[in-house]
Amino acid sequence: MSTDRPSSPPAIPARIWKIAAVTGAGAFMAMLDSTVVNLAIETVREDFSASLSLIQWIATGYLIALAIALPAAAWLGNRFGYGRLWAGSLAGFVAASVLCAIAPDPLTLIGARFLQGLAGGLMVPAGQAVIGASAGPKQLGRIMGALGLVVALGPAIGPALGGLLLDHASWRWLFWINVPVGIAALLLARGLVPGGEKDEARRLDVKGLVLLGAGLPLLLYGATEIGADGMRLKNLLAVAAGILLTIAFVAVAGRAKQPLIDLSLLRRPVFATATATTGLTGLNMYGGLLLLPLYLQVVAGLSTAETGFLLLAMGLGSALALPVGGALTDRFGAGQVSFAGTLALLVSTVPFLLPVALPSMLLAPILVLRGIGMALGQMPAMSAAYASARKAEMGDATTLVNIVQRVGGAIGAVGVVVVLAHTADAAGYVQAFAILAAVSALTMVLALALTRQARLAERAPTTG
Repeated sequence: MSTDRPSSPPAIPARIWKIAAVTGAGAFMAMLDSTVVNLAIETVREDFSASLSLIQWIATGYLIALAIALPAAAWLGNRFGYGRLWAGSLAGFVAASVLCAIAPDPLTLIGARFLQGLAGGLMVPAGQAVIGASAGPKQLGRIMGALGLVVALGPAIGPALGGLLLDHASWRWLFWINVPVGIAALLLARGLVPGGEKDEARRLDVKGLVLLGAGLPLLLYGATEIGADGMRLKNLLAVAAGILLTIAFVAVAGRAKQPLIDLSLLRRPVFATATATTGLTGLNMYGGLLLLPLYLQVVAGLSTAETGFLLLAMGLGSALALPVGGALTDRFGAGQVSFAGTLALLVSTVPFLLPVALPSMLLAPILVLRGIGMALGQMPAMSAAYASARKAEMGDATTLVNIVQRVGGAIGAVGVVVVLAHTADAAGYVQAFAILAAVSALTMVLALALTRQARLAERAPTTG
């Protein structure tokens, strides 16, 4: 038996591709909405003659609601079935979009956006659980790669689409466009997307839901506000409270007979390493997304338009690399592809450690390489985590991965702000990029460990 020459992965049935396409439509809408709405904040403020501090909550409220809903996704998916949860949350997202589009005043719009966030926080992990339960372990890489391409196109085309709509139509069309897409996805899902098994005996861990349902939003809100408003006392207190509540949830979940999320998945080496890898790549991604625009404008002296173009190039590099990375993951394994991706991240970060600003002609290829590295570093690890979970555990697995990814992103954003706040000149940017380089190197170590653990798991006897 030879392990040096990987065999071709099995073909993916057309039905699985259709399920991925339908569930991916919901994830695309959620990502698109999270980017285009930020462009409309000033337009909405002027339309309602409201203060910026109030209108800002159409973005902040969405993120908080998403974080509130996410901890409940695993229990709801197990209780009612992942497919039913996905369809219900998609219907809720569409209904909330209608409410946003017809909102007569700022408070109604903020409330509707909050409902949108609740639906989105359930829809994304539920859709991933449906795919994970439908596809085989050797198919997940290609499926997640194609789905990742669709989701990544949201932030890539969102600013351009949002700009066109704001220039030629009302901001309300930013929400109306969700309605036909969502209704079409719901109609196509009938008879295609499996409802999933119901576990009516699984009780709700109320204590765990309260702890994580409060801790995660506080942590993400505090991190978001630190990124936008600096290290004010209220922001630091929110982060500290979020961390303490999350730690308390872990302690409670470890003693509960039926915990809100099954943390015993983290005792499996492949799942734990793959999930940690997604957390570190999330840290790298969100830290970089906060740091790079500042570097390009403050240090490199580029205009807002030039900065936007370079970030778009990075996003397109990531989107185009995802399908290729998915095929490579199914053929060679997640660890090797993730290692190549994080190596690309490290290589693309090193030039920013120079004490002088990089020439403009070098920035585009470096950022495209970074985008490719992000895609190849994170998506294979996510696929490996889901492939290591059984169908009955898929809801817990997708919820855990999404939580760790978002917490990693919050830590990355806070870390960048802390470094820049203590070192205001160009040296601060060098230090911040040095942290991202160190994170990339650590992620490479995890990717190597993931490769070894996956090989050991393949040799171990299966227990069903």
